[in-house]
Amino acid sequence: MGEVVTFVLLLCISAAALTPPVRGEDPYLFFTWNVTYGTIAPLGVPQQGILINGEFPGPNINSTTNNNIVVNVINNLDEPFLLTWSGIQHRKNSWQDGTLGTMCPIPPRTNYTYHFQVKDQIGSYIYYPTTAMHRAAGGFGGLRVNSRLLIPVPYPDPEDDYTVLIGDWYTKSHSTLRKFLDTGRSLGRPDGVLINGKSAKGHGKDKPLFLMKPGKTYKYRICNVGLKNSLNFRIQGHNMKLVEMEGSHTVQNTYQSLDIHVGQCMAVLVTADQEPKDYFMVASTRFTKSVLTAKGIIHYTNGKDPASSEIPEAPVGWAWSLNQFRTFRWNLTSSAARPNPQGSYHYGAINITRTIKLVNTAGKVDGKLRYAVNGISHIDLPTPLKLAEYYGVKNRGFEYNTIPDIPPIHGADHTITTGSVVLNMTFRNFVEIIFENHEKSIQSWHLDGYSFFAVAIEPGRWTPERRMNYNLLDAVSRHTVQVFPKSWAAILLTFDNAGMWNIRSEVAERRYLGQQLYASVLSPARSLRDEYNIPDNALLCGIVKDLPKPPPYTV
Repeated sequence: MGEVVTFVLLLCISAAALTPPVRGEDPYLFFTWNVTYGTIAPLGVPQQGILINGEFPGPNINSTTNNNIVVNVINNLDEPFLLTWSGIQHRKNSWQDGTLGTMCPIPPRTNYTYHFQVKDQIGSYIYYPTTAMHRAAGGFGGLRVNSRLLIPVPYPDPEDDYTVLIGDWYTKSHSTLRKFLDTGRSLGRPDGVLINGKSAKGHGKDKPLFLMKPGKTYKYRICNVGLKNSLNFRIQGHNMKLVEMEGSHTVQNTYQSLDIHVGQCMAVLVTADQEPKDYFMVASTRFTKSVLTAKGIIHYTNGKDPASSEIPEAPVGWAWSLNQFRTFRWNLTSSAARPNPQGSYHYGAINITRTIKLVNTAGKVDGKLRYAVNGISHIDLPTPLKLAEYYGVKNRGFEYNTIPDIPPIHGADHTITTGSVVLNMTFRNFVEIIFENHEKSIQSWHLDGYSFFAVAIEPGRWTPERRMNYNLLDAVSRHTVQVFPKSWAAILLTFDNAGMWNIRSEVAERRYLGQQLYASVLSPARSLRDEYNIPDNALLCGIVKDLPKPPPYTV
């Protein structure tokens, strides 16, 4: 009997040895998006819009950390198209970033399937087009990354979770606006502001955007998807408790209104603790001579009365906004939404290995309006920078470090030239970037592939002595930072995500006319531990279109 048992055990062991190990992948979310033109009239004026599956704004992606997101984008427009997933870090995977420096655009009547994973980024994000001036026509939407059940967030689960997309809007078509820029004109002032693609008229016939049950608490994820203007957001009679900002949980301060600059997202908790009726949420332009306002209705489920016509006033001046920025703090006691593995809980103790000052300017090239960084206005090449670099082509069309790390005191304020700007970043170096704004308009800067510590925003010009004013303890880790007129902002980060990453103005006309650049982060090891190989389905264009693929990276 014992021999039989031994024989059976040996068979089981042998079978187990022959059976390949089971590898459980993280869950997949699949989407098919049909991108088309359609007639929309968000401000009452019929115009050509860009729809995704017939929707304006586009569908909301509701994901959970570590999910694999697969989006098949079918471009049924009459020109090339790309989407970027703003704030998603694409670890080791700039191939999916959706900028013209990393990907060939999707040709008309064809498709491309994005595949990326959302990791360690519990928070609120957006996606939008990066080609032409398509963002002025739509094609944008919300992208949320929820916490897994095992990772608690520092507040109770809300009754519901709402995405609020606010932004300025032009009634002229995206192609007309593009012609303005191509012929040397500015876009001028927008025609209105939208909340989720609408603006309530306040005549009693508007449909509510959101419902609230008395006594319940709701999460509102508010993102500025506009082209140009900073917006102030507020809700009649209700306080907002800030809990998250671009992937980081914050100290939970309470606000009556929030300034949200172009490209930024904030999540707040709102409790339905007022008289049961309708209330307006309000978004209005900041730092403009004439204020444009949009309203949306929140309806209490047991309410019958309309919203009051008395709209809460917005703050005045940018000093108020600067002071509000200084109240934002990282929640150091939270167990989720950390910039992991980037950065450090003690980022203030890391030695800075490189300081880069980026000065934005406006001027003319050949009589046409251009925007520049350190005197150079970026132009996109027919071959994406990442592809030219990866394929190692000799005549790739760009050189590294064509702008100085620290421009001359007055040098960046004068002559503007054009070219492709690529900074060569040393892998895993801890870098300080200063955004310095000598102009009278507010700026909004974004960095793809990373979150960074926004340690200071101050008036005047930056000098090394200003480091004494940095918040080196609990600055919020985020991906977009505003720079007020005649002011500067400082950020700190570790360049540990290999790839080609866009640093850009989120103000659409400034980006289109050259206020952007790229950071190339190469791993010397050329290893799959640091960066993925080019995807099999990658679109090829320009000088690499018919070239054989380079040898793949290995472990």
